[in-house]
Formats: sequence, C-alpha cells, structure tokens
Amino acid sequence: MTHWFHRNPLKATAPVAFNYYGVAAGPAASKICSDLRSSRARLLELFTDLSCNPEMMKNASDSYFSLLQGFINSLDESTQESKLRYIQNFKWTDTLQGQVPSAQQDAVFELISMGFNVALWYTKYASRLAGKESITEDEAKEVHRSLKIAAGIFKHLKESHIPKLITPAEKGRDLEARLLEAYVVQCQAEAQEVTIARAIELKHAPGLIAALAYETANFYQKADHTLSSLEPAYSAKWRKYLHLKMCFYTAYAYCYHGQTLLASDKCGEAIRSLQEAEKFYAKAEALCKEYGETKGPGPTVKPSGHLFFRKLGNLVKNTLEKCQRENGFIYFQKIPTEAPQLELKANYGLVEKYWYYFKSVIGNFDMSK
Repeated sequence: MTHWFHRNPLKATAPVAFNYYGVAAGPAASKICSDLRSSRARLLELFTDLSCNPEMMKNASDSYFSLLQGFINSLDESTQESKLRYIQNFKWTDTLQGQVPSAQQDAVFELISMGFNVALWYTKYASRLAGKESITEDEAKEVHRSLKIAAGIFKHLKESHIPKLITPAEKGRDLEARLLEAYVVQCQAEAQEVTIARAIELKHAPGLIAALAYETANFYQKADHTLSSLEPAYSAKWRKYLHLKMCFYTAYAYCYHGQTLLASDKCGEAIRSLQEAEKFYAKAEALCKEYGETKGPGPTVKPSGHLFFRKLGNLVKNTLEKCQRENGFIYFQKIPTEAPQLELKANYGLVEKYWYYFKSVIGNFDMSK
C-alpha cells in the first residue's frame, strides 16, 4: 500500500498521583485511586510502545476511562455530575502550539485530553501499518478500522464532552471545534484512501475509482478550509499536507475519469481530462517540496519520494500517452479547451460513521470530607 500520512505529535502530560486522603473512604475507594494511577501510567506508556496493538490500546483505555468516569458522573448514577469532578488538577500540552501546557482542575478536561491522545495513537498506528511496502488484506482492513475509530473518538469528544467544559477551549488549541473537525474529516479521507487502493488492486471500474478519488479530494479540501483561520505559524505544515492530498486525489479523479471517457469513445475529452490530471499532479509535486520546507509540527519527509506518489505520476503519463496515440490513429477528435466537470458521486466505498463512547465505573467516596 505504501501510503504516507502527516501526523501531529502526541500531547504530553504531568504525572497525577490521585491521592485523596480523608476523601477516599475505605479500601474500595483507595483501590480505585490506586487503579487510576496505575491505569493512567500504563496508558501513557502504550502511546510510545511500538509493540502496542489496537486490542492492547482498547483494553488500557477502557480500563482508565471507566474509572475516570466515576469522577465525572454522579456516584448515585443520577443526571447530576460527580462532586469529585473538580478535585484534581490536570496539565496537558498542545499538539500544535508546543510544550506550553494548559491546566484545568476538571476531570472532563482529563477525559478529553487523554481521549484525544488515544485517537492520535490510532491514526499513528494506521500510518505505520499503511506505510509498509507490502500489506495484507487483513492489515488494510486494520488501517481502515483504526482510522474510523480515531474519527469516532474525535467526533465523540467534540459533540459529547467538550461542551461540558467549564473553561472553554482556547482558540487555536487542540480542543477547539475547528481542530477536532479537521481531524475527523482527515481520518475519513485517509480511510477512503485505503478503499481507493483496494478498488485499484481489484481492478474495479474506473468510474467508481474516479468518484471515490473525487470525494476524497473534497474531504481534504474541507479539512483544509476548516483550518484556514488558524495561525499559520502552527497550522501551515498541516495545511500543506491537506492541500497536497487534495491536489493528489483530484489528479487521481481526472486520471480515472479519463479512462472512463476513453472507454466511451470520447477520446478528445479523455485527453483533456488527463491533461487536467497532469496539471493537478504537478501542483501536488510542488506542494510536496513546500511541505518538506515548511516548519511546524509533523515529520520532516519528502512525500514526492514515496511510492504511492510516484505511481500516480507514471499512471497519468502512460494513460495520457495512450489516449493521444488512440486519438492520432483512430478517433481524430478535437480536444476541448475546458476541462470536464467532475460531478461524480460514489455509490460504494464511502467511509461510514463510527460511534464511540466511554465506559463508566462508580466507586465509594465520602463526599462530606
């Protein structure tokens, strides 16, 4: 598959002891505090453990979040919030704005920040797996599923937990709605890249591949637009990636649309579509260079050197030459001055929404203390 995905760094956090002497009434409550401390430490370790897999991450995150929910939801399971919610201060850095931490004395802030890191882990796991030179069908499904889970977590945080924060998310930082929406859409787009690769491998109809590529390009354009009002110093590199992928998949769409036109004996229009693919591929190539030169969060790489990028360039070149030969020998059709309009809609292969929620465990605490 040899895909390449931009990834922002994980958030960092300060240690939390969860020592509540006088409040943790009895052995059961003390054990919950001990379990919170150990499960948090375990989860943080797994974020940077390359041997960690989705099952390990799910078990570790479920263990921590189920305990943490007891500090958010009422202990009597009513609709009221827990009196423990504001007992502990939590500090987290920001993925875009460097190592200056934000702090809130709010368990909801901890839930959101840790959940954000879990979602980022799933995207990084998918990226590592998709970047392999050869990937099995099961691994491709794992990449697809991991990106859908990440999108589901980001969406769940945005819709169900961030509105509950007493201190609103700071503008331009991780927990702001614009950034979370950009992550959701980016994950959807990247999951569709896996679908496109599978469709090409199985030699599906060029019309379907063109439609999927067009929808994917639109996703990347939407994510880029979502970040357009952010401070360029923090978002420029990320936006270069999104713009690059938008141009790349627009080139894909025009390339496969050209194949569809050729199959319908519209060789002149096919040539014009391939010329447009060539133009967008050149734009993507220029953006690859700009991405590598742009400072900011994310890896320092040369995307144009990746196999996934070079393969499209060869495909566009070879398909255009084929269309030009066919037109010179068989069709003799005039090449339109205007590029064909891509009004393509994929009926299959679009990424479905993935719903995500956090489990809860209730403990025994003396709230009169």
